[in-house]
Order: sequence, then structure tokens, then C-alpha cells
Amino acid sequence: MNRAIKIGVSSCLLGEKVRYDGGHKQDRYITDLLGNFFSFLPVCPEVGCGLPTPREAMHLEGDPASPRLVTVRSRVDMTGQMLAYCASKVQELEGEDLCGFIFKKNSPSSGLFRVKVYQGGMPSKSGSGLFAAAVTRHYPQLPVEEEGRLNDPVIRENFIERVFSYRRWKDFLLDKPDLGRLVEFHSRQKL
Repeated sequence: MNRAIKIGVSSCLLGEKVRYDGGHKQDRYITDLLGNFFSFLPVCPEVGCGLPTPREAMHLEGDPASPRLVTVRSRVDMTGQMLAYCASKVQELEGEDLCGFIFKKNSPSSGLFRVKVYQGGMPSKSGSGLFAAAVTRHYPQLPVEEEGRLNDPVIRENFIERVFSYRRWKDFLLDKPDLGRLVEFHSRQKL
């Protein structure tokens, strides 16, 4: 089967001006190189949950295992609004046939690894963004990565190979798999 390979990407990485300061964080590696191989589904959880652009900066605080999303200056707790969006969006993504996701590093919604969580006013890089956590919980097999880590050639190559392998696996499952074809699939897919 020959299907377009679709990956989710944090909207700001594609050049969309959705960040809290009204800007973007376009990543040319993603748009100019990976764009030759993948189609992109842009997602901005902050805009998706109804927040404006620009908007007040937010951060995570409390228990890193279940942090709260709070605006920095006015101290408004946005956790409920964001979690409602996350629950809805992960269900919606089931219809998108995604084969991977690239998240924006350090984001309180989309950061995948080592996102700052403030406890008693002190930050520790021990959390994940609320949306990234929801996606990885709902789709534990989906290849995911942060854009900053894609600068490491080993991590980048591994992520890209996992995306292609995931696409082949999904195609395999659609094409009446049997035991012989499963053995053949695994023989070709050794990473």
C-alpha cells in the first residue's frame, strides 16, 4: 500500500504564529526537509483550547506527575480547560492516521521531556507538557520526539525510521495479515 505518511507537529514549528508572544518557532529542518517525506497535521493545544494569540505566558507547577497549568502573572489555573481539550483532541486524532508526532520542547502543553515544573517557586526539569502526556498515554506505540532532540543525528535517524516502520505496520494490519506474512514483516523491520 502506498499512503501519505502523516505526522502531527506543534503548529509553531511549522511557522504558524500561535505562540504566547504572537510569534512562531519555525524549524526549517521539519518544514524544508521532512516536508518532502511527510504530510503534517499542525496542532497548537493553547489555541485549540480557546486561548488567544498573544496570551499570557503559562508554566506547570505542583506535582510533576499531575502538574497544574497556571498563568505566570495573573495566576489563573488553566488545567481544566487544557485537559478537556486534550481528552477531546486525542480522540479526534484517531481519525487522522498519524504515524508520528513532533512536539515543541520546553512547552508546558507540548514539551515531551524535561519540562520545567515549579514546586515552591523552584523549577525542576521533571515534567511533560499536558498535551504531550495525553498523546503518549493514548497512543503508547506512536513514534514521538521533540524538535530540539532532532538535532542529534542518531535520535533523528531513529525517529524517522520508527515513523516509516509504524506506517508499514499499519499497512500490514490493513492487508489481512497471517502468520507467514508476520514473520516476513518482522524479518524486514529489524531496527
